[in-house]
Amino acid sequence: MTMSATKIPLVQTAADLRMVVAGWRNAGARVALVPTMGALHEGHLALLREARARADRVVVSIFVNPAQFAPHEDFARYPRDLEKDRNTLERQGFADLIYAPDAQEMYPQGFATKLVVDGPATGLESDFRPHFFSGVATAVAKLFLQAGPDFAMFGEKDYQQLLVVRRMAKDLDLGLEILGVPTVREEDGLALSSRNAYLTADQRRTAGQLNRVLCEVGMRARAGISIPQAEAEGAAQLLEAGFDRVDYVAIRDAATLVQLRDVSRPARVLAAARIGPVRLIDNLGL
Repeated sequence: MTMSATKIPLVQTAADLRMVVAGWRNAGARVALVPTMGALHEGHLALLREARARADRVVVSIFVNPAQFAPHEDFARYPRDLEKDRNTLERQGFADLIYAPDAQEMYPQGFATKLVVDGPATGLESDFRPHFFSGVATAVAKLFLQAGPDFAMFGEKDYQQLLVVRRMAKDLDLGLEILGVPTVREEDGLALSSRNAYLTADQRRTAGQLNRVLCEVGMRARAGISIPQAEAEGAAQLLEAGFDRVDYVAIRDAATLVQLRDVSRPARVLAAARIGPVRLIDNLGL
């Protein structure tokens, strides 16, 4: 276990994590977990603020999970700077402990188990990244079992992931509450993401159109335009704005992500589109 008088304590094994959390539990503390892959930005800090408001003690995990990356994706170049993240957390003062396991700790020799998720995991991201939610669910379930939190915070930017994790925790009786935190955005509406750093200046200007287009898709649907037409017009707008590829623009039930015939009940418009090397996702509530 790594401890410092001036830094937030950092542990790298599940055994050390459990020992610290057990001490908090014995003192009557309620515990929140904020799972991250590092490269912390204001979106992560919003999760931590909500965690601090809910719990007595806050654990932030930092783990770039190889199981959720396909071979052609950006696992090798995903931004990693544990000391910078630790300094950020120390300055902000929201976290009590950093849990930073390596891949060997999470997936030791002989590891042979993975979760298969359905329900809200069906379609959308799964159509383009079929490996993704199984990898996420397996790692997140392990984090929940290792930390034993009362709460876990997830950003609404990854809305489908939020619903998948919430369903998984309920189905497996993991005994914690999954809380969604509203998306933090730049001034032009672009959702904060660690991958935004990959964008050139021109690509960044184009990326800012994603939120605008989603707003217009939602307005069309609320005005009575059919959902398929609103979705198709949104995809065309993104291509006209300069995106290289649109994986989907979809209006779905906000609670289950099933397809809808109209927006007479709470809905969500979701999109994924690629510009240069970056695949952006976003969503808005209707």
